Amino acid sequence: MKDYLVRTLAVKMRIPEKTLDAVISHQFSSANEAMLANKSIEISGFGKFFFNQKKAEKKLATLHLMKEALERKIQIPEHDTALNRTKLESVKSAITVLKPKIEYEPVSDLRGMEEQSASPSEIESPHQRNQQAEIEHL
Repeated sequence: MKDYLVRTLAVKMRIPEKTLDAVISHQFSSANEAMLANKSIEISGFGKFFFNQKKAEKKLATLHLMKEALERKIQIPEHDTALNRTKLESVKSAITVLKPKIEYEPVSDLRGMEEQSASPSEIESPHQRNQQAEIEHL
């Protein structure tokens, strides 16, 4: 997916693929770091993404069960295949990635804790309130 994105953007924007690859890699690594630190990220134009702790815990439990089953399966000589070994390595890799995210405690989660201050255009003057009251009265 990343390679396709880099190639497509390089052609459309007439920017070297190497430069775009570096920018996109940096953006993804920054997003991963932010997700680890805050359990949520907001990407302009794409939306806000949250790390779901409960789903992650269930997924980790499932991965551990899969790991145990594959390890038992590989013990049987006729099931000790390259495919099963690859599956086992994939499951171990997923556990390695997911485990720190679950065990990591965020410093703070400010979602919904503080309101944005009003911009100067949003602040109503007494004169504006009087005009609005007159309009509503009519």
